Amino acid sequence: MTPTATILLLGSGELGREFVISAKRLGCRVIACDSYEGAPAMQVADAFEVFSMLDGDALRGAIEKHRPDHIVPEVEAIRTEILAEVEADGYHVVPSARAAQLTMNRDAIRDLAASELALTTSTFEYAETREQLHAAAARIGFPLVVKPVMSSSGKGQSTVKDADGIDAAWDYAAAGMRGDRLRVIAEAFIDFDYEITLLTVRHQDGVTFCPPIGHRQERGDYRESWQPAAMSKAALASAQDMATKVVDALGGHGIFGVEFFVKGDTVIFSELSPRPHDTGMVTLISQSLSEFDLHARAILGLPIPKITVPDASASAVLLADRDAGDFAISGLADALIPPSPATAIDARIFGKPVTRPYRRMGVTLARVADGTTDDARAAAVAAAARLTIDYRD
Repeated sequence: MTPTATILLLGSGELGREFVISAKRLGCRVIACDSYEGAPAMQVADAFEVFSMLDGDALRGAIEKHRPDHIVPEVEAIRTEILAEVEADGYHVVPSARAAQLTMNRDAIRDLAASELALTTSTFEYAETREQLHAAAARIGFPLVVKPVMSSSGKGQSTVKDADGIDAAWDYAAAGMRGDRLRVIAEAFIDFDYEITLLTVRHQDGVTFCPPIGHRQERGDYRESWQPAAMSKAALASAQDMATKVVDALGGHGIFGVEFFVKGDTVIFSELSPRPHDTGMVTLISQSLSEFDLHARAILGLPIPKITVPDASASAVLLADRDAGDFAISGLADALIPPSPATAIDARIFGKPVTRPYRRMGVTLARVADGTTDDARAAAVAAAARLTIDYRD
């Protein structure tokens, strides 16, 4: 059979794994790429390549070898200038090489949002040295959030309470950065009621939104998410308006995870990912089409139906707490027992070959008919608590 499309996936984590499954259901051939063998998406793809996406020659070599119809980035640390070059040669980069270049760096997407599009953001400055960070903190004040401009899953992010914590924040950001550019963003801590991810699908027929997803983070990384998140009509309309402006400015087709802080009816733009979002794992149980299905459809130019969430749903993560190469995950049978007839429970075990402290190894999912998101959250967290990582070395 001739595939409907050949996709080169750049990054093969748990989000990439689910995207591969969605793309293959639509008849695609997928080559999964990452810096290590046995990555989650590689286990379900047609073929794989092992190389660093920061190696421009290796990246171009993989593209020229497989000649894909679509190049789909799934990680931040990529030689985006190579994507721009191959796009100019006629390859399709998802959603576009420009979007990849801007969103792989927090400073570029923040400048687009704040300066060009005039979206509401926190007060922020950039720093490329420890001394510059001290000076920025003196101007912005405390508490202060410090993040590397290139990182993922909260790596390198910390909140600084006073000037004594600046040096530690700089060191932590430098250790957690991805790529080869030492630069941090320092921003005023926002007094918000809650934060959301607004999954925004840009496709051939326009822009479509998933119902908002609430989430809880620790150390800058998501621990729980739930859908739909309750918010006022005014706040939702504001978030949708800002999301439309930024995805239209970036261009291309695919799903975008647009993050906002919300205080009453005031919505503040935070970040954006031009691909499925980790908090959107909840859509594997909450929506008729998950964020991964929607991403694949948008990329392939297929119709995007109305997206509904019939029941309150939630996700909760399973975290490792140490480095190990020999381990097993147990308790799945107990975790999948629903607490009530109205509750559905599911899980995804990511298949990562090694553990690290705070590394996500799986996620549990819950959907409660005629219940609340609090009910769904409690069910998902209880299910995750029944999973155990048994370390053998």
